[in-house]
Amino acid sequence: MTDVSAETPRASFAVRRWWVFSLYFAEGFPYALVRQLSTVFFKDAGASLQAVGLTSLYGLPWTLKLLWAPLVDTYATKRRWLVTAEAALTVLVALLALASASHAALAVAAGVFFAVAIASATHDIAIDGYYLEALDRDAQARFVGVQAMSYRIALISGGGGVIALSGWSSWPVGLGVAATGLGALCAVHGWLLPVIETPRRPAGELGRFVARPRVLGTLAAAVAAVVGARWLAVHVLLPELAASAPRLAARLQRVSIESWIVLGLGVVLAGLAARAGALRRRLYSSRSTYALAFVDYLDQPRIGVILAFILLYRVGESFLLNMAYPFLSGIGVSRAAYGIAYGTFGVSASIAGGLLGGFLIGRLGLRRCIWPLAVAQNGPNLLYVLMAMSYPAVAAGTTLGASDLRIVTALIVLEQLGAGLGTSAFMVFIMRTTKPAYKAANMAVATGLMTVAATFAGVFSGFIADALGFKAFFFITFLATLPAMALIPWLPHLDAAPAAPAKD
Repeated sequence: MTDVSAETPRASFAVRRWWVFSLYFAEGFPYALVRQLSTVFFKDAGASLQAVGLTSLYGLPWTLKLLWAPLVDTYATKRRWLVTAEAALTVLVALLALASASHAALAVAAGVFFAVAIASATHDIAIDGYYLEALDRDAQARFVGVQAMSYRIALISGGGGVIALSGWSSWPVGLGVAATGLGALCAVHGWLLPVIETPRRPAGELGRFVARPRVLGTLAAAVAAVVGARWLAVHVLLPELAASAPRLAARLQRVSIESWIVLGLGVVLAGLAARAGALRRRLYSSRSTYALAFVDYLDQPRIGVILAFILLYRVGESFLLNMAYPFLSGIGVSRAAYGIAYGTFGVSASIAGGLLGGFLIGRLGLRRCIWPLAVAQNGPNLLYVLMAMSYPAVAAGTTLGASDLRIVTALIVLEQLGAGLGTSAFMVFIMRTTKPAYKAANMAVATGLMTVAATFAGVFSGFIADALGFKAFFFITFLATLPAMALIPWLPHLDAAPAAPAKD
């Protein structure tokens, strides 16, 4: 690894700060276009509610990106991958701007948004890998708050900002400005981003790898499995369930297709974990660079503790986030008031928490900080219990008074401040678990596991809240945080990252 921080002090000050912000802004901007803007675009273009709901499928590339992350480590460099992805995103969003004024806007947008999602997920892999390559361990911790801040600003700009601009002018203008911004980022990164690594394999070999019959057959089998599972669920399982348990069937029908696929991935991963020993031996014997990217991550001390911690750390937070607005709405918080409290004060508190957490970890070390930062993230769950005990449900249309809204806003600020603090510790720990040979792939595996766990929590949160009520539900969300915190004393890498394997 070539550490940018090893350059001259002047270069270190100028380089390390600008590219961390610009890269993670570039990471969040297209994500917002896909996940926030697409639903508004489809609805505004006259799509049916069913079609708007299907836009949730655009989130799949971010969940499944671990499947192609090893390619980013193996072929070309992370810098080349991210600049190429930004060029592709610029062209795709420009095409979307042009198509938005045509009669075929919906048909073209359906395909273009999916292409943007794939390019953006690949872009994320390359950016995370570049960050890990360019900065040493201490610098990674210090700048984790800058990551979160720039990403949040990008979500606001790429989501609400472009939507608002499109509303004031038109979709071609709003999307054209978005494409111009992406193009400017691509130009800046292509021109000024430091070159920090040499390719393991040339980019030209990637096409030959993808064209192999085994790879194409695996892709076809995966698509067939997803389509077949959906057909079975829609035409066989759900109709039978509707006859015997209509209430449960109605709830399951509201679960997005994306969530079902992620749940399926979780089941597959659990099965692979059960066969981890035999799988690891087989993958090592294959000598495949693709396979080694996964087995290399599993081959480190206390990997069971690491995986359990990654899966469990944000479960309680995910439970809470999915039911926070339904609860607050039920006690009289209007949508507008919630938007102001969360979108303004909450986001600001989250950014402040990320910056403060990164500063504390950089100054004091992860071992001394992880416990208090985890408690800061999970403690506010108990405040929601107190809120549920203090404010019973009110009649529809009734709103809380100004004094109560201040209390709700304070609750949201504390919860988001804690989330920012806890996330900074979590992200630094994940970075510490990556191995030198496959940093981008290892990071994608870890964040993919986190997404699977969060999806499980999101799917089942409504069932639990409906069955037990909000007071018991919020207490359960706090209990769900305890297993991860109980694992902290056994976590490796709190003082050091995994070492490079010894060379023969």
